[in-house]
Amino acid sequence: MIGVGQQRMRQVVVLGLILLGLMGMCPEAGWAGSMVWPVQMPYEAPPKSEPVPDVSIAPNTKALTPEELQRAEALLPLLEGKQEFWAMGEFVHLGEPALPVLTKALTMPGPRIRYNAIETMSMIKAPAATPALLEAAKLATEIPRIREHALRVAVRLDPQQAPPAIEAMAKDPNSVIRKAAAFEARYVRKKEVIQPLIDLLGDEEKFVAMSAVQSLWTLTRHETEFHDWDASNKQDRQNWAQEWIEWWNQSKETFEIPDPKTRKQAG
Repeated sequence: MIGVGQQRMRQVVVLGLILLGLMGMCPEAGWAGSMVWPVQMPYEAPPKSEPVPDVSIAPNTKALTPEELQRAEALLPLLEGKQEFWAMGEFVHLGEPALPVLTKALTMPGPRIRYNAIETMSMIKAPAATPALLEAAKLATEIPRIREHALRVAVRLDPQQAPPAIEAMAKDPNSVIRKAAAFEARYVRKKEVIQPLIDLLGDEEKFVAMSAVQSLWTLTRHETEFHDWDASNKQDRQNWAQEWIEWWNQSKETFEIPDPKTRKQAG
């Protein structure tokens, strides 16, 4: 027997067909009329933005007055705490002439002050800060996080001054510092960093050796045999380092750092 629900469903369908007939429509037209057809709308490119005028304040280049020097000295302890961002901004406003005062922060107690001083130097963007930053990077008694940051900022400000620091840090007993030296060396386009990088290829720590070989590839574009550095052990790395040692012994007198690769702009 047919259930009550099925009977009602049939009745609804029949009534629907009758109504369509009364309206002069065939069932197929009714179903077609209920369908939604996608239509592609015309595309209009967004309007080009107008050039925005430069409203930034030019950095200070004049020597600081006695009052400004006193103010800069008072800002030093504020590089740590609730007002640290404001103090950093004030140093940036004072500009390069404030560097002799800001450099004092690199030897102040409190790692937060020293780290923020380095960050402030990076915002001032004055290459004159590089020697002090490199000294901080080489300081064995400094914590690794600050040494890494000091080297990174120094390399960005003036990479030409960095080779002695990279050579010293490549021999550091702390693997984190050796890795920082290996990584930052790729931004120093001078032959003096090649030998320290080759010396790091046989490092006990795999991540140090991998950073060194990647920097060597970046700087020299020298092609060697393919090796799985990611799955290597110390003996493997020492063996593979011989390829670089032999190449460098033959090429260091005539080798020149190639120009960096530039991305081609589409257009």
